[in-house]
Amino acid sequence: MRRGMETPEHDIGSAAQLPSEYPGLEWLASMIALVDADGRIGYANSALETGLGVSRRQIAGQDLGSWLDCAPLWRQALDQVSSNEFSSKRFDCLLRLRDAREAMPVQVIVARTDRPDGALLIEMVEISQQARLEREEQWQNQAQANKELIRNLAHEIKNPLGGIRGAAQLLHAELPSPDLQEYTQVIIAEADRLQTLVDRLLAPHRKPHVVGDVNIHEVCEHVRTLILAEFPHGLVVDHDYDASLPEFRGDREQLIQAVLNIAHNAAQALQARIAQGDARIVFRTRVARQITLAKNRYKLALVLHIVDNGPGVPPELKDRIFFPLVSGREGGSGLGLTLAQTFIQQHQGTIECDSQPGQTDFRITIPLP
Repeated sequence: MRRGMETPEHDIGSAAQLPSEYPGLEWLASMIALVDADGRIGYANSALETGLGVSRRQIAGQDLGSWLDCAPLWRQALDQVSSNEFSSKRFDCLLRLRDAREAMPVQVIVARTDRPDGALLIEMVEISQQARLEREEQWQNQAQANKELIRNLAHEIKNPLGGIRGAAQLLHAELPSPDLQEYTQVIIAEADRLQTLVDRLLAPHRKPHVVGDVNIHEVCEHVRTLILAEFPHGLVVDHDYDASLPEFRGDREQLIQAVLNIAHNAAQALQARIAQGDARIVFRTRVARQITLAKNRYKLALVLHIVDNGPGVPPELKDRIFFPLVSGREGGSGLGLTLAQTFIQQHQGTIECDSQPGQTDFRITIPLP
């Protein structure tokens, strides 16, 4: 069914209620509409319906420009694209919302289609969402580069390291003086320490991905027990769970390790508040709907927030905290968050961090079936 955009308003409204005509558009995170040359809506996808907070039936036949706080730019773009002066136009604007929420800053793209009725395709992307997707893509690329670098570097270190340790052992057996043997013992001990570090770097790539049914709340409770056993005084580890979250397929041990690495980092950052007796970590789970991860659209995802009331991530580390060997703590290996990110990415998920003094929120997002 492909009606012309000049059909009566009730027909336009009917067309707007037929998302099956454009199944691909229903999965997009962008807000999509098909409009005629006057800007009247003939089709709206579910993201636009959700974004405006208004049903498709109500907005069918309305001028989409009435929702935009940039009437001159809107009219100009429609006219220029309709007249084939440009194949597409884009501009930034504010999208007015139905309720009392603040207007949403969006980038509006007006493009021609090959429909015989001259319908125009309108795409609106929330500017903050666009920045998040670009940042997520950058993190994915950086994580892949880090993975290859770590793997290659670890293998390059491993071979000569074994030779150094073996030579030190042989030398230790030949040296008659206990004083001289102390030096070879230092070499052997340091070689063993480096071997442990290399093994930790290679661990995510060696261990097979063991998939089973996972309950995220059982994972969180297990981590809470471990953290409270290590920090029994001055620290409260609280929870705020959404009981509606279903089980999903995943590697339970990897998820435990990822959550534990983040929570343990938080506990170590809270040392001053632990001494004062008011340190706090909260595990909070929620359901997210219609979310895009790594350019894939998912109907449902679980979101796990690990929130602490510590001093926050140092500003100079905020853009590098997931890089290997980067640590804001003296004596830290800088591998905890790198491994956590690797494990979550193996579940097609992401980790993001929002931090300021008094509240740091690590947010794990994993798609659900």
